[in-house]
Amino acid sequence: MMQMDRIPFLEEYEKLVVRMNTPGVMIDNAGCVDATRIMIDSARKDGILLEAVQVLTDLNLSIKKGYVSSDGRWNMDVFHVTNLDGSKLTDDSIINCIQQSLGTIHSRRSKSIDGMTALELTGTDRVGLLSEVFAVLSHLNCDVVESKVWTHNGRIAALIHLKDCDSGSPIEDAQKIDRIEARLRNVLKGDNDIRSAKTSVSLAVTHTERRLHQMMFADRDYDRTPIIKTSGRCSPLVSVQNCLEKEYSVVNIQVKDRPKLLFDVVCTLTDMQYVVFHATINTAENNAYLEFFIRHIDGTPISSEAEKQRVIMCLRAAIERRASEGVMLELLKPDKPGLLAEVTRTFRENAMNVTQAEISTTMGMALNLFYVTDAMGNRVDPKVIDSVVQRIGSTYLRVKELPLMYHQKGNSNEQNTSSLGAAVLFSLGSLLRRNLYNMGLIKSFS
Repeated sequence: MMQMDRIPFLEEYEKLVVRMNTPGVMIDNAGCVDATRIMIDSARKDGILLEAVQVLTDLNLSIKKGYVSSDGRWNMDVFHVTNLDGSKLTDDSIINCIQQSLGTIHSRRSKSIDGMTALELTGTDRVGLLSEVFAVLSHLNCDVVESKVWTHNGRIAALIHLKDCDSGSPIEDAQKIDRIEARLRNVLKGDNDIRSAKTSVSLAVTHTERRLHQMMFADRDYDRTPIIKTSGRCSPLVSVQNCLEKEYSVVNIQVKDRPKLLFDVVCTLTDMQYVVFHATINTAENNAYLEFFIRHIDGTPISSEAEKQRVIMCLRAAIERRASEGVMLELLKPDKPGLLAEVTRTFRENAMNVTQAEISTTMGMALNLFYVTDAMGNRVDPKVIDSVVQRIGSTYLRVKELPLMYHQKGNSNEQNTSSLGAAVLFSLGSLLRRNLYNMGLIKSFS
């Protein structure tokens, strides 16, 4: 009889274990007029908030509002999301994907990109550096399949996935890898970066954009003075105060809204070993206000003014790293060996600096996005842009976006920008348009 009594108990215990390790996900399209509401309740776990935000941003969803609250050992996260066009989610396949992905975040692992060799590079940014990097890889018979490149405060971080051009396989020859690393290290060093230039083959399976944040953080881009200063940037307002009666530190951020903003902030707090216990996210008219109640992993708040200033600098850097500077150029062209070296050499020869790049290839086609400024970080002369487009081929290279700084110089430049404006209108449009055309900061909440 006692054995029979234990069976229901064991069944209930097993259900409890499953419940503790499986987040509950509810998606509501009726309770909010202009957004889809996603509610996640789960047991507390380090990094759980970052994993949830990563799922939503990887699905190209825009988080318009959010509430995070921890009560003891339990978490409740609520996000109001739209697609990047600002509409509710109506596609059942997307909704099902959200439920499945969020429901398994406790067991999620970042996946490596199979069949490729991953290179990590950091160093001092300069005009033409990316051209030199891709030229070396082309000369060494390496095919760049995917890559993301960020620059900030005069520093560059790149994650590059390669294959051998001849075999189409990952590069496993240790001598060739050593040769690639040595050549790239010499390129990164240039004349003035003898100590801080770094190259390495990555074995990590960390989310690509999180890894770029980690690389730049390790490179201390947050406390470096930029060599190339970009005009038109609107710096975020960040403050840190201690709430002594509750033993929290309170982080407030006011900045122009953009996709993946919340991911960049939560990623940085997580990697700096802070835990978010409560948070509020609000956006209005392309502006964002974020408030976080945080503690160290050991449960203590920020203890010194120096630490507060470091948090402020690191969060500003995390937000600025992804900020889109310059004209966005989109290259869609059949892939071939040396294509990237050829295109970026054309940029260098026209004194155009690449501030950000995203490289991908699918079924023999290269789809590459480049943000470019002039050598001093200012806007590129429209005639230079037109010349580069014609040289590479207007069928393949098009102006995808104009930054706000092209609209801030008064009427004297209207004729010069007319051809670029027409190119933008002719393009297929961009997910980031409304963010690039709107700037400004919201007022502080009282």
